[in-house]
Amino acid sequence: MRKGAKRKAATKDGADASKASSSSQDNHKEEQQQPKQQNTKAPRAKRVKAAKPEAEPEYFEDQRSLEDLWKVAFPVGTEWDQLDSLYQFKWDFSNLEDAFEEGGKLHGEKVYLFGCTEPQLVPYKGENKLICIPVVVAVVSPFPPSDKIGINSVQREAEEIIPMKEMKMDWVPYIPLEKRDRQVERLKSQIYILGCTQRRSALRHLKLDRLKKYEYCLPYFYQPFKEDEFEQSTEVQIMYPLEPPVVCSFDWELDELEEFTDDLVKEEALTEDQKDAFKEFVKEKVREAKKANREAREARKKAIEEMSEETKAAFDKMRFYKFYPVQTPDTPDISNVKVKLEDYCFIFI
Repeated sequence: MRKGAKRKAATKDGADASKASSSSQDNHKEEQQQPKQQNTKAPRAKRVKAAKPEAEPEYFEDQRSLEDLWKVAFPVGTEWDQLDSLYQFKWDFSNLEDAFEEGGKLHGEKVYLFGCTEPQLVPYKGENKLICIPVVVAVVSPFPPSDKIGINSVQREAEEIIPMKEMKMDWVPYIPLEKRDRQVERLKSQIYILGCTQRRSALRHLKLDRLKKYEYCLPYFYQPFKEDEFEQSTEVQIMYPLEPPVVCSFDWELDELEEFTDDLVKEEALTEDQKDAFKEFVKEKVREAKKANREAREARKKAIEEMSEETKAAFDKMRFYKFYPVQTPDTPDISNVKVKLEDYCFIFI
């Protein structure tokens, strides 16, 4: 074999391989240059969702700073099962709120508030309905007007004066809505409310007498100068123990005991043989009442003598204001059943 033959063959094979590679590259370029075959199928129509109707915007009334003031003042003397009925109407106490604004009777004053209720038969939606009307009483005073509660009812033989805390009640600072995100200790409150921490869920565990005390509660206010303006009562409440008991009132200045007893016999509330025992019972009640009046006068006189001029001035400036809800189209008409503050059932001693 001649030299170089093998080399030539190898060169030829390399040329053929190079040509084949070049041809493959050209074919690949042609494939890239040719347009891709288009899909002849019609595109699927997209499902169009029905447009939701735009919801009407909701409007919320801005909360007023003192809006819940009437609700948080404990309604003294209200039966527990009647508490929920106080909120069946949207009562409007904007008059109470306005009283704290500039120019109002409570503006800039230190005020103590408590609630109470007045059950009244009032017209509502074409019929007369018995409704517990919420009422708020404001006491303007530089110090708490009382730390006691009076327990009084026809069924109880005697009026009872007890510390507020015994009934889980106390004066607590009221924090307006706009300030409730602040620390309480930094607030200098001028409004105090009578609060009660007795839980309603625990009522079933209370004895009946204890439970009834809440219903017979009345605000108690010590007024050392009241004796100079008003005469003390000469009337005693009588509950003579019979079946049924004889319940009446006797005025030792206006009633004559013999005649009073004879009238009860005529009404068959007493029998003839019970007259003497009944008269002795009444005489004892009168002696107790006169003694209590005498002791009260002496205690009042001593308290005034020992009182500082600053305290005397504070008692003299103490003022009471009563607020009924404002009439609105959504609340019953209470215009004809309002009771004046001076006729209200507080206990002043």
